Amino acid sequence: MPFPKISEVRELSDEELAAEIVKVKRDLFDLRILKGTGRMEKPHLFKHNRHRLAQLLTIEKERELAKVVETSTAVETEETPE
Repeated sequence: MPFPKISEVRELSDEELAAEIVKVKRDLFDLRILKGTGRMEKPHLFKHNRHRLAQLLTIEKERELAKVVETSTAVETEETPE
């Protein structure tokens, strides 16, 4: 199973991104339960899900920072009329 591509994550809307983050966190929780009970069959899924979560959180943070920069530049242009 190959790692998911970051380009796939960039295509998601903000709502889909938030839903996917919740889903991956839930998957990781379920994997920890399986590991604790000794029923873990695919330990590589930990690495794949952590990688996917990192991608999702990175894109979420990028979008938040872009919004902050956008609003700060809008405020600066309103304050300094030319």
